[in-house]
Amino acid sequence: MSTTTNILAGWLIDGSGGPIQEKMLLKIVGGKFAAIEQYNPETVPESCQFTDLSHCTIMPPLVDSHVHLFMSGTIDKRIREWQLVTGYDELRPVIGQHLHYLFSHGVLAARDGGDRGGFALRYRSEKEMHKGIVLKVAGRAWHQKGRYGTLIGRYPGEMENLAEAYAQENDAIDQVKLVNSGLNSLKIFGRQTQPQFTRDEIAELVSAAEQQGRKVMVHANGVQPVRLAVEAGCHSIEHGFFMGRENFELMAEKGTFWVPTLFTMKAYGANINYAQEGADLQVIEKNLNHQIEQLAMARELGVNVALGTDAGSLGVLHGESMVEEMKLFKKAGYSLAEIVQCATSNGARLLGIDDFGLIETGKTATFLVTRGAPPQLPRKLSYLEAIYLGGEPSELYRKNPVKHMVSKKD
Repeated sequence: MSTTTNILAGWLIDGSGGPIQEKMLLKIVGGKFAAIEQYNPETVPESCQFTDLSHCTIMPPLVDSHVHLFMSGTIDKRIREWQLVTGYDELRPVIGQHLHYLFSHGVLAARDGGDRGGFALRYRSEKEMHKGIVLKVAGRAWHQKGRYGTLIGRYPGEMENLAEAYAQENDAIDQVKLVNSGLNSLKIFGRQTQPQFTRDEIAELVSAAEQQGRKVMVHANGVQPVRLAVEAGCHSIEHGFFMGRENFELMAEKGTFWVPTLFTMKAYGANINYAQEGADLQVIEKNLNHQIEQLAMARELGVNVALGTDAGSLGVLHGESMVEEMKLFKKAGYSLAEIVQCATSNGARLLGIDDFGLIETGKTATFLVTRGAPPQLPRKLSYLEAIYLGGEPSELYRKNPVKHMVSKKD
C-alpha cells in the first residue's frame, strides 16, 4: 500500500515562473505529488495529519547547467595547476567532494561541461554516484588545434573534420561540448576572438549528435562565434558574452538555450590578484555589467535561459555559487519566480530530465525546504531546512527535525 504524506507549506514556488503561492497543502502518495491545493482549515478533516512547514518556502531542486567537476573554485594557484595535470585516481575524491557540495546546496542535477580526460564520465561509470544527484556529462570537449580548449578536451586529427572525429566517439556521453571561441579578455573590454569552426562544420556535428539523441552545448563569446553556432542548430550557448541583440533574436526564434555564467566575471573581480596577469578591475566590472544588460535583453526577447555557474572556475565554488548567480539574475530584472524557473525547470528541460524541476501533480515529490518567506531567497539556499527525495526527508541532508501535528478546527 502506498504511503500518503501531507505537507503544509507556508509558501510554494513551483518552478513554472508563475506567482508564488501561500499556505499550500501538498499531498504525496507513493513518492509523487497527488494533489496541490490551497490550505483551508475549515475543509481539512480533523483526522488529517500533516508535516507543518508553514514557516518555510518549498521549491523544486536546483539545476546547475554548467559545471566542471574536476576543478575546484580555489584561488590557490598550486592546487589549480595540479588539478589541470593530475590523473584520475587523484581527482576521484575531488569530484566526489564537489558532488557533495552540490547536494548540500540543493543542486540535485548538474551538467558537466567537460574535462581533458573524461574524468567526470569515468567517475559516474566506475563509482556509485551521489544518490541524490542526476549528472549529465559531456566527457571531453572538441576544440580546434592550437586554439583554446585544451584543459577541457581534444581536437580532431590531422585528416579528420569535426563530424568524422565525433563519429569515433565511444564514450557514453550525454551531450556534446564544442568550443567555438576563445576566453573573454580581462584586459581589453569587448575583445572578441574568431570562430574555431565554420557553420557547416558545426551543423554536421549537430546532425550527427542528434541522430544519437544528444544535444550540443557550445562555448561561444562574441557576435560571430555565437551566430555560427546558433545558425548551425546548436542547443545551447554557454557564456555568450558580447553576442549582441541580433543573436538573442535568433535564439528566441529557434528556441536555443543560453547559459550566461555571470558570476565567473564577478569572481574574477573579487580575486583579481589571482586572475590572469595584467587583469584590469575596471574591464572586469564592465564585462559583468554588459553581461547583466544582455541578460535583461534576453528576458525582454523571451530567450530560454538556464542558470549555470561554471563552477570550478577561479573563485566559483560548487553549490555555493548558485546563490551568487541567482543574485545577478535579480540585478538583471528577473523576478524571484523567474529566477527559480531558470534555476530549476528550465535547467531540467535543457538537460532532458523529464520528471524534475517542477512541483506539480504527477511529478516525483523531490523538493527543497528553506526556512522563512520568499524574500529571504536566494540567500537561504545556503542554509536549507531539508531536502525531500521522493516524498521523504533525505537522510543525506538532515539539518533540523521537522514538526508533525494534527490539524484542528477552531
